[in-house]
Amino acid sequence: MAHVKMQTARSTLMDPVAAAEDLLRQLHGPPPKLVTLFASRQRDQRALNRAVRERLPKDTRLVGATTGGELDNNGIHSNSVVLGALSGDFEVGLGLGSGLTGDAIAAGAQAIKRACEELGVRQQDLDARRYVGLVIDDGFRYKKEELLLGILEKNQTLVLVGGGASDSEPDPARQSALIHVDGEVAGDGVLVALFKTSAPWAALRSHWYVPTGERLTITKVDETHTRALEIDGQPAAKRYAEILGVTPDELEFGKPKGFAVRPTALKVGREYFIRAAWRPLDDGSILFANLLEEGSELDLMKAGDLAGMTRDFFAEELPRRVQNPQAALLFHCSGRMWYANATGVVPQLSEALKLAPSAAGMNVQFEIYSGFHINTTLTVLAFGSN
Repeated sequence: MAHVKMQTARSTLMDPVAAAEDLLRQLHGPPPKLVTLFASRQRDQRALNRAVRERLPKDTRLVGATTGGELDNNGIHSNSVVLGALSGDFEVGLGLGSGLTGDAIAAGAQAIKRACEELGVRQQDLDARRYVGLVIDDGFRYKKEELLLGILEKNQTLVLVGGGASDSEPDPARQSALIHVDGEVAGDGVLVALFKTSAPWAALRSHWYVPTGERLTITKVDETHTRALEIDGQPAAKRYAEILGVTPDELEFGKPKGFAVRPTALKVGREYFIRAAWRPLDDGSILFANLLEEGSELDLMKAGDLAGMTRDFFAEELPRRVQNPQAALLFHCSGRMWYANATGVVPQLSEALKLAPSAAGMNVQFEIYSGFHINTTLTVLAFGSN
């Protein structure tokens, strides 16, 4: 029988050594093969990494990131550290790619190459049934689509899931993120943790939107391919506001009648990958979080029951997709938190996490799922036993 299990621990202690001792004291059972460390950005990350690393078995690998909030089965937290200790029938190879800002494609290629080398496998030989990649990037570099090109360059079948290291700082000028890879703590980079296992696993995602049957077409973009200048042949913000029946000032994500309520999605087969517009700009264009292509059609979605759909995801879909689920690594979009706070459903959303298998995760700066950069979504890497 193959299985992957996870124990979790959480600490609110600020002193790095005291927090590390508190976290490790909560663990029992076999030595973990991999530990995930999701820590609030306000902490001394290097001191925390060193304290945890010194207290782990020598052969245990360590990955992690700064967060915009920490998740476990007891809810969604702030200013804490959540640790996940994975054990069982798997091998893991780690790779860190640096220099996202300068060359994100090369950084992604470097990360997957190193992870494959640790497992002794060529990238082109990765069997998508037995290998899965966990990806954490410096979310504030906004380079997900480019780094994914690098990771998948030699094997487009590899399944990837993850999200961006983040920060709870609301001022964009002061936001920063760091990634943990064993004893190294770095920014402007991307981590790939490549799992090899015969245990049941799945990459999953959950959002709270339903299709409306309406579509819009991106008819003109700027040279960066991040700003829609025209939608349906009209000024972008004006057209989107017209569709929603609001003014352009009401569109910004997080406002009660704007992009968060009626986002756009890319339809792939039967699935809808949320790629929501972000904010209207003074020149009448709309800034998106992801890259845009002229002529692309996007589906318009509408908001459903955020807490209820998350509860159903953990209670029904995840057990249906993963045999005897034992562990779940959660990458929860900060946009979901904005919406949950704005609509007063954070307690119900936290309550839904009790239905998950043993869980550890973080609020992230945008998400990765099956090679796509998406947003306003919960992405999950889940393991079970057979």
